[in-house]
Amino acid sequence: MAKLTFKTDSCKGCGLCVDACPKQVLVIAKDKINKKGHHPVEAARPENCIACAFCATMCPDCIITVEK
Repeated sequence: MAKLTFKTDSCKGCGLCVDACPKQVLVIAKDKINKKGHHPVEAARPENCIACAFCATMCPDCIITVEK
């Protein structure tokens, strides 16, 4: 199973990673707010991750790390 790591304090909640994920693993956390005042991304279904790293590639702030 893949391991996803997020630098949530740097996330601006743009959603590009959410749209890029082919397995709908990621969601924007509506119940959390980071230090910048944004709703960060989180893995809602990490067990579905195939480690394609499309999310990390799409992230303009490089906050996502994907490990196999």
